[in-house]
Formats: sequence, C-alpha cells, structure tokens
Amino acid sequence: MRAGRALAYLSATSAIGLAARSLLREPVPPLVALGASSAFVGVLLAGVFEPRLGMWADTLVRAEPRDAAPRVALTFDDGPSARTTPLVLDRLDEAGAKGTFFVIGRKLEGEGLAVARDALARGHEIACHSFAHDRFFALRGRERVREDLRRALATLEDALGVRSKWLRPPVLHTNPIIAEVAEELGLRIVAFSVRGYDGLARADADRVEARVLRGLDDGAIALMHDAAEREDFEPASLRALPAILEGLERAGLRAVTLSELTRPTDA
Repeated sequence: MRAGRALAYLSATSAIGLAARSLLREPVPPLVALGASSAFVGVLLAGVFEPRLGMWADTLVRAEPRDAAPRVALTFDDGPSARTTPLVLDRLDEAGAKGTFFVIGRKLEGEGLAVARDALARGHEIACHSFAHDRFFALRGRERVREDLRRALATLEDALGVRSKWLRPPVLHTNPIIAEVAEELGLRIVAFSVRGYDGLARADADRVEARVLRGLDDGAIALMHDAAEREDFEPASLRALPAILEGLERAGLRAVTLSELTRPTDA
C-alpha cells in the first residue's frame, strides 16, 4: 500500500475513533476536536497537492532501476509552443536523448500542431496534460473532468494519431474524481521523482539544473517545462537543459521516453 493511502486510512480511523469516543463516553474537548478535524483535512489536502503520495491514485513516480542499462525519463509540460518547444527538441537531438511531452490539447492547432508532429517524427512521446489546463481542475465535478479529458484524448488522436496512456493533471493536483475518470479512460497518472520547479517566470536556470541533476538516477522521472502555459516567458529549463544532458552523459544515464522507461525488461 502506498504511504499516502495508509496515511489516509490511519487519519480516517483516528477521526472515527474520536467520534465514537464522544458518542459512547464523553465529548472530547473542543480544541482537541478542532485540532483533529484540521489534521484530517490537512492530510486529505496533502493527497491532492502531492501526487507522489499516491493517496488518491496509483501514480507513476519512477520506474524500476535497470543496472545493466540505466535510464531516466525527461518529461516536459505545457507545450507545444512554436517558440520554445523546438529549442528543447534541438537540444535533445544534439544529445541523442528522447523526451515525453505532456501537451495541452487546446494548443494543438496551427504552429503548435506542427511542432507536436515534429516531436513525434523525431522519436519523442506525446502524452495528455488535459485539454484546457484548468487550474481549478481538482475542484470540478466528474462530468467536467470527464469531458475535458475525453476532448484532450480525441484531439491527440485526431490531430496526431496518438492514443495516450499517460496523464499528468493540470498543476499536478489529483483527487478521487480525477483518479476514477483517468482509470475509466485507460490513463495512468504520472507524477515525478525529481522536479525542476522551472514553471515560474522567476525560476533560476542554475537552480533548476542543480535540482534535476541531484535527483536523477536509474529509473527517475524528471518534470520540467518546454513552454509556459500562457506563452508569456521562456521556462528556465531551456537554459538548464544542456548542462542537465551533459550531467546525464557523465553519469552514464540515457534519457528515454516514458513508455521505454517502463517497458518490462523481457519486452
């Protein structure tokens, strides 16, 4: 059982225990009740905001190590962008590396569509990052979540001929509704084992490089960005990527797509 799920069960059991004590013996002091309620809500929210806990979904955080052929997955969110994604593609090509691009469905038109097709032609993988990239996705009802993800998958299939098996929800928030709809649509939710924190305009490229390289080992999944959601800045990962790729080479790690990273060793 994932740690997050065990924590949720433990918190729920404790809350039920306090409630039962109040009913069968005497009410717990108000401050104790308030503290316990706040802690319970905090645990549940932690499962929403931190997908690596695996509280609401069996998220993919990393792959099993392969000592004979150590590899990692470099994943990129919020594209495609006609301005910045080609720069990422060129830098990956120069290093002989492959990446997985979690694309926003509404960006798959015009120049964005051409960029996504180019990424596929170069041997990279395209995956689902929702259609609208709704920042309040985790607050939406089941039908709205289902409609968005179905639209995203249909766009990927119609525009690119791709049936994605991977989903990274907008802003990484995950809850039971998103988890259930993802399972219904045959999608595996992907988190990360190392994160560059490059998705903010003020991000520093040197710090992005240091964070990513510090966490990259056999089986790791790195989260970076090939584009800004609103195309209003250049992600720091673009400046950090050459040094990250050099670091991978020094460490003897090969950057592959998510599907290759997770492929069974006997496949």
